[in-house]
Amino acid sequence: MSASNKKSSAAKSRDPLQKPWQRQTKAKAAVSLSATAGLSSPKAAAKETAKAPRQEESKVYGENACRELFRQRPEAIIRLYINSELAPRFADLMKYLAQQKRAYHLVDETELEKVAGSQHHGGIVLLVKRKPVTSLALYLRQKRKQDCLLALDGVGNPHNLGAITRSCAHFGVNGIIMREPQLLQSGAALRTAEGGGEFVDGLACDDLPLALKLCKDAGYTLITTSSHGGSSLYNTALPAKVVIVFGEEMFGVSKNVAKSADIALQIPGSGKVESLNVSVAASLILGEWYRQQQG
Repeated sequence: MSASNKKSSAAKSRDPLQKPWQRQTKAKAAVSLSATAGLSSPKAAAKETAKAPRQEESKVYGENACRELFRQRPEAIIRLYINSELAPRFADLMKYLAQQKRAYHLVDETELEKVAGSQHHGGIVLLVKRKPVTSLALYLRQKRKQDCLLALDGVGNPHNLGAITRSCAHFGVNGIIMREPQLLQSGAALRTAEGGGEFVDGLACDDLPLALKLCKDAGYTLITTSSHGGSSLYNTALPAKVVIVFGEEMFGVSKNVAKSADIALQIPGSGKVESLNVSVAASLILGEWYRQQQG
């Protein structure tokens, strides 16, 4: 090997920023995106990983959740952690971060698990600015002829919240009324929502019965569900403006909420199990409401 070839080979091996998935046909095109973005050393990445996110920040992981967040809110992205296997599919995100002078890190599975706080990171984690929480009162100021909202009474499991959010996005539901709407922005909930979290807002309320009264005053029909009684979902006309209330699986909605309902629905079935998972029940009812409004 000639001296010049040896130099070239040595330079390439010393360059930790070189990406095997990038075709570099010209010397000019060989400028690495990570160099522009300030891809840091493993030691620096580990130090940043150890920092807890601020209250207004959150971590999002899972390929679909991260992809949709980049489509809808690229300006909210603070930092990216990604493995080498997934990196080629997010070259556009890495290029964007480089242009914005924001850091990204190519890390291994162990590091990703530390960053995400979960084994189910899917090869990518974003540190982002949280979506601002909207108050229910502010949402209700906008007059709508057709609208469906969900209200959750004691539902807090992140996987249920994520599955519910995914169904809401699919059927065009804009908001979920909750006492703790920030739970919708947990990493597990957003991953399970598969990108749906970008289209559904958490609507904050301190007092759920009072919040539901405000909705009724604004022209919404209040719907609750029960496995023990009520009208069949498939034999009931569902109004154009509704708030559908779901409670925690073991106990359902509270008595105060149940008393204020205009319609109580039951999802018919074989009776071999007492009830459906709350996220499954939500999907069925939202699907029927959507179907009726299209007719």
